[in-house]
Amino acid sequence: MGAGLSSCSHTTTFFAASTTIFPHKSKSNFSTFNPHFKLLSQTLYYPKPTKITTSRSSSSALSPINSGGRAEEMKTQEEKSTQPMSDLHNIDPELIQRLAYDALVWTSIHGLLVGDKSVPRSGKVPGVGLVHAPIALLPMSFPESHWKQACEVSSIFNELIDRVSLDGEFLQDSLSRTKMVDAFTSRLMDIHSQMLENGKREEIRLGLHRSDYMLDEQTKLLLQIEINTISASFPGLGSLVSELHRSLLNQYKEQLGLDSRRIPRNAAVNGFAEALAKAWEEYSNPRSFPFRCFPQLCNTYDVTTIRKTLAEIDEQGVLQPDGTLLIGDQAIGVIYFRAGYAPTDYPSESEWKARLLMEQSSAIKCPSISYHLAGTKKIQQELAKPNVLERFLENKDDIAKIQKCFAGLWSLDDSDIVKDAIERPEFYVMKPQREGGGSILFLLCLAHCSLLPSAWLLRNDQRSSAGNNIYGDDVRKSLLRLQEEGTEENAAYILMQRIFPTIAPTYLMRDGICHKDHAMSELGIYGAYLRNKENVIMNEQCGYLMRTKVSSSNEGGVAAGFAVLDSVYLN
Repeated sequence: MGAGLSSCSHTTTFFAASTTIFPHKSKSNFSTFNPHFKLLSQTLYYPKPTKITTSRSSSSALSPINSGGRAEEMKTQEEKSTQPMSDLHNIDPELIQRLAYDALVWTSIHGLLVGDKSVPRSGKVPGVGLVHAPIALLPMSFPESHWKQACEVSSIFNELIDRVSLDGEFLQDSLSRTKMVDAFTSRLMDIHSQMLENGKREEIRLGLHRSDYMLDEQTKLLLQIEINTISASFPGLGSLVSELHRSLLNQYKEQLGLDSRRIPRNAAVNGFAEALAKAWEEYSNPRSFPFRCFPQLCNTYDVTTIRKTLAEIDEQGVLQPDGTLLIGDQAIGVIYFRAGYAPTDYPSESEWKARLLMEQSSAIKCPSISYHLAGTKKIQQELAKPNVLERFLENKDDIAKIQKCFAGLWSLDDSDIVKDAIERPEFYVMKPQREGGGSILFLLCLAHCSLLPSAWLLRNDQRSSAGNNIYGDDVRKSLLRLQEEGTEENAAYILMQRIFPTIAPTYLMRDGICHKDHAMSELGIYGAYLRNKENVIMNEQCGYLMRTKVSSSNEGGVAAGFAVLDSVYLN
């Protein structure tokens, strides 16, 4: 999760804590970008040939978990998992040099850039201190059948999240034990409880989601890692990487022998922009100015968009008797949360007051408090239990498609699974209930020229929960500690089947260096959902994110330095 927004090609990329979309024409086009981004590179242009290094990472043992949810012993298939998927990675080193150089030029021209913390004026002066985003030089091979499967279930997951969000009793009951041991989740649930007690209903519900998957090597199953319902990251940069790879494949078609048409079109920016614009239209505040929709939804809007920290919203926000949220003298139509998913986003009571104020308002929240809770790890684990999906979905085919994507998920109350995880921890991942990473709150202000940008800044955090997950022997140690202490802390975690994806050689680019290594990938599918009462206005799969990391690392954050942005090559 976690991404920022920027305006059109002549403006600067920047961030938001919560984005407020006003029903007024834009008057300003000034923006700033993240001054706290992790150091990636010292320079932007590279007149000399790009340095290339090569290393080989070891792959992990493989073991699937069957549909009954129990881990089973199987042989390690390292030789199979590390075989190159094509001859793509055996191309001439001189050609790699040319590809890398052209890729860096392309990123500079097209805004595939991130902020450089090492530049003192980065974040203070728009357009100063930008470097290329960490990227894969060439796209990652991915089976077309599994690609289609991930796209097909996107709309089902969108609908599922919406229905789960409407079931306040299910959310409260499922998270009741977690509330006892996790202060952050407890505060979120308190806001949710207050909305239930007040009879507050979100007539217009907007969801911008990303469902993440890995393809298990042995079972050949596409298994869901998680679904993100708040601040789903990288639709901007992810879209650009797809275009970069398509451009390189076209330019070097003869040498590479690859078809650029096998890279799926990535319209994540357009889809998110369209959803936000349609939500703004549905809000229909009578005090608003007319909304003019231009042909390219992601390029031109007459909608004023500002960015505020949670603390600033507490200071400046006023709730009218009719539920209208005012910031200054302007009514807020849509609130997009750029932060608010981690405890570090709430350093004082001021931030919590702002979250409650926004939730009490009639503005469309993306996400609402119920959507936020519906995306938690514990709810994901609860939905994987037998007969739970039937509570929310009627179509048996849809239920079967969803269940096919579920990896093994268990509560720590399951003594048999806990025993097995202690004995064989290498086949499990221990996940904390809440999202990880520390985020810095930023303001966002977009002019009418573009609602969703061509470039998104990375933040100096680990928005991916991978940095907080527990692997290997640490799983065994953690479970034994919890058993010995005998507290309720186990409610703050779930156990998940560890997925062992295909490992293949690839070229990773960071700091202007092209590095060959063995890597694995994670596919994220973006979904946009908009409902006004019983009328579903939008329910679409609208793009994808491919992230690739070296196979020797358990961590998965792009901003944290472990992964790069990639694209899909269908085979």
